[in-house]
Amino acid sequence: MPKITILPHPDVCPEGKTIDDAPQGVSICRVMLDHGVNIEHACELSCACTTCHVVVRQGFSSLDEATDDEEDLLDRAWGLTSTSRLSCQAKIAGTDLTIEIPRYTINHAKENH
Repeated sequence: MPKITILPHPDVCPEGKTIDDAPQGVSICRVMLDHGVNIEHACELSCACTTCHVVVRQGFSSLDEATDDEEDLLDRAWGLTSTSRLSCQAKIAGTDLTIEIPRYTINHAKENH
């Protein structure tokens, strides 16, 4: 099983975390949540917001391609990079991943918009 390394994030995962037994075919977000990394996911993993945006620092090419809907949403994400994905949509393949959770997220529901 591939390993996911989550880089430290001051609010979500201050010490960083390594998940050694990430199941293939499951979304990065689901695996992080199942292992105690409480990344925001305002739309409940339905590809309707950008709160679960992550930057894939290693292993990006192993992920399936983003759909047009995901790409459209990513255009609105804070801190977008060429290796950004919505973690609710990116399914784990057979390669180890290193994930960075951006410092900020846009969550209109949480921000009383």
